[in-house]
Amino acid sequence: MKSIDKEVLAGYNAGIERNRLRTDLGLIEFERTKELLMEYLPKPPAIIYDIGGGYGEYAWWLASKGYDVYLFDLAETNIRMSEELGLEYPSCSLRGSAVSDARKIARSDKSADAILLMGPLYHITEYNERIEAIKESYRLLKDDGVLFTASITPYATLLWATTVFGTKNRLLEEEDFMLMVERELKDGSHIKPEKGAYKGIGNSHFHTANELKSELAAGGFFNTRIHGVVGGAWLAPDIDTLFKNKKSREALMRTVRLLDGKEDIIGLSTHILGVSKKK
Repeated sequence: MKSIDKEVLAGYNAGIERNRLRTDLGLIEFERTKELLMEYLPKPPAIIYDIGGGYGEYAWWLASKGYDVYLFDLAETNIRMSEELGLEYPSCSLRGSAVSDARKIARSDKSADAILLMGPLYHITEYNERIEAIKESYRLLKDDGVLFTASITPYATLLWATTVFGTKNRLLEEEDFMLMVERELKDGSHIKPEKGAYKGIGNSHFHTANELKSELAAGGFFNTRIHGVVGGAWLAPDIDTLFKNKKSREALMRTVRLLDGKEDIIGLSTHILGVSKKK
């Protein structure tokens, strides 16, 4: 995909995705996204395409629930790591996995009951190519299919940097970093500075809830609900420890559910999830 930053793809091929959903705010993201998937997905067995699904944390979990899951990702390393992850699920298997471009998946029209497009959109920097990816999902979905589309919000970097300011870094004092943040807030373009202490992801595009809805509509999906996946729970200190305790874990997840869908605060969630029906 021509508009994917080479640094982004190189990072995934270096294995940076491994265990991302098993620590810190990834724990909240994984837990809440699984809840939403179970709320909207048809009952198994149903055919699911996980497009841009990394090394398959969601794909393998869904396969263990009885779904027929196909995993597609642009990074060869992720597809290879998926085979390793499969060792944790000895009682099930994926129906297939392949290195693939989200704009062109080698499957037939109207062949999927549901599609997870939970990685590609924030790494595709060009608008027209994002719409291509959405239209490809539209092509693949059955007429009553459901699409799950994830995005990062334009507020995520600034909010994160504020929570760790003075303890883990002092990025808010760096002019290049703040200029990057100002651009994110202006038009969603995340352009990593060439110098400075910021070591985050490479060039990407971040969506507001309204922008994500608009792009999904441009791709054919006019019935979309946006969920704030992590709410404000990610602000809690030491999420890893809190998640080890059932009571504190449920307390955090309750706050996420309470804020989910509240339009005036949904940007507080660093990740949002659009759920669209093909009608």
